[in-house]
Amino acid sequence: MIYFDNAATSFPKPPTVIRDVVKCCRHYCGNPGRSGHFMSLKAAEAIYAVREEVATMLEINAPERVVFTQNATHALNLAIKGMIRERCHVLISNLEHNSVIRPLSSLCRSLGAEYSVFEYQNLDSLDFLKRDDTRFLITTLRSNVIGADVDYESISSFCKKNGIRLILDASQIIGHKRITLRNLYYDALCAPGHKGLMGIQGAGILVLGNETDAECILEGGSGSNTFDDKMPILAPEKYEAGTLSTPAIVGMGSGIRYIKKYGIENIEERICVLTNQLYDILSNTKGISILGCNNGICAFNVGMLSSSQVSDSLSKEKICVRGGYHCAPLTHKYLKTEVQGAVRISFSHYNKESEIDALYKSLKPLLSH
Repeated sequence: MIYFDNAATSFPKPPTVIRDVVKCCRHYCGNPGRSGHFMSLKAAEAIYAVREEVATMLEINAPERVVFTQNATHALNLAIKGMIRERCHVLISNLEHNSVIRPLSSLCRSLGAEYSVFEYQNLDSLDFLKRDDTRFLITTLRSNVIGADVDYESISSFCKKNGIRLILDASQIIGHKRITLRNLYYDALCAPGHKGLMGIQGAGILVLGNETDAECILEGGSGSNTFDDKMPILAPEKYEAGTLSTPAIVGMGSGIRYIKKYGIENIEERICVLTNQLYDILSNTKGISILGCNNGICAFNVGMLSSSQVSDSLSKEKICVRGGYHCAPLTHKYLKTEVQGAVRISFSHYNKESEIDALYKSLKPLLSH
């Protein structure tokens, strides 16, 4: 089996991640913050240790600003719906995932909010798209379809200059490239634990800026202030209603430690080597059109075949890729692939050059279509 779908979920997981998740489930998987016994306390300690791991990785000095979520979609909903509370104008890039577009569209219907789309390659357009009522800008840091990076530092400077609040989606870049928030102007950064951070499904992060406050959109048990019918007022408890997924959070922390030991620059270099090799092969193959090939992600099509036909054919050869629209409708409008979709290859540092050769061999019979 060859796995090329790491932009959806990384696989395989490092052995240390599997070991630490199993250890948690076997030895201390109590309910964190809900009881006073040793298993509950151990779980709470483990969760706080992961907050510190995330804070260190992103270079922030306040672990309590790290909020644990179910995934990046959950984090983005918390940020978008918790911060945008009145009718206003929002700017988003043309690379956004439905985890941004759908909650924002919901606010357009319920609050009368509006949004405009800027092209990630033309940040000069931000000055023209900005309105007097522009209050937020939301952008991914890396496209989940073509792997292109967005110049988020320039966007941050634009937002700071204009008093616009900034929400960042780091789903495809975290764990693959060093990110520092230490001197960055931002209000929220959202990311999953199961992609580049090498954890298991079930945990994500919402990192709040030092001056950021948001309404909680999910209320419930918090383990404190039981007789108060409101959630706690301080992060992270304000945003973490209900039982946290301790095994998944522990796995994310283990993944971060693995990345630190392996070297994030080594991971970045490795996936770029693989990307360049794949690009060289595909760009010299008649019948294949490359839509984008950057930073471990490559999107292409084979002749007039639908992307689903290609991915289904590869699946029969035990090669796992993603065909379709990748929950990114604006990107496919930009690429003009609304009908055909795109075949997406996405690497981890575990992938090998020989696997790319096997992919090409399996694509060859499709080239006549």
